[in-house]
Amino acid sequence: MTDHIIVDQPSAHPGVQFIRFNRPEKKNAITRAMYRTMADALNAANADANIRATAFLGTEGCFSAGNDLNDFLSAAIGGGGLGQEILDFLYALVNAEKPVVSGVDGLAIGIGTTIHLHCDLTIASNRSQFRTPFVDLALVPEAASSLIGPRIMGHQRAFAMLAAGEAFSAEEAREAGLVWKVADPGDVDALTLDIAARLAAKPPEALRIARELVRGPREEIIARIDEEARHFSARLKSAEARAAFEAFMRR
Repeated sequence: MTDHIIVDQPSAHPGVQFIRFNRPEKKNAITRAMYRTMADALNAANADANIRATAFLGTEGCFSAGNDLNDFLSAAIGGGGLGQEILDFLYALVNAEKPVVSGVDGLAIGIGTTIHLHCDLTIASNRSQFRTPFVDLALVPEAASSLIGPRIMGHQRAFAMLAAGEAFSAEEAREAGLVWKVADPGDVDALTLDIAARLAAKPPEALRIARELVRGPREEIIARIDEEARHFSARLKSAEARAAFEAFMRR
């Protein structure tokens, strides 16, 4: 486990595993090693009867600034693709067999936003901001957000977020269906772990079936992840993306 991702099962919340971003000096930007750790934790939860729910958390004032752009710049220069670690994490997120919740305080950019499309419940602080600047970086949406986003938010809100790159406040995200509840910053972690514990205490098989019925088949989501990844990988190799990354790194 990398120190940039903390995975734990707090005794105060039986049945709950939390996965916390812990790279505040880089605004919790996610490296490939961090993706691998998170994928392993989600897959381990499927096989561990003692884990009945998983909670994603960030640090004070920042959930995640998204992918580490150094990885993307390396891919753009070297002609690499999206990265198997990222895909493995997305597959693990889609294939999570137990409830997944998230708590957001502050910045949530790129995958820091789209991850919540796969969560069953999300609590955000009233100072949170959600934004996906994919097109601004000459890229395309990922994590099946181009499929799930319009279903949850409708076309215009999804387009505003995923194509236009417009920022959403916590309240706007709640109105769009991306967030369940808005809370004060100091309450986010406790409320997120509390709802995870309440889910973990429910009859597990009944909850599993109810969740599967609500979420629907996974196959279409996996197919869209793969389709987006093909476009994303091609865009990473483009001169347009390389120029956008280099301009961003010069800021």
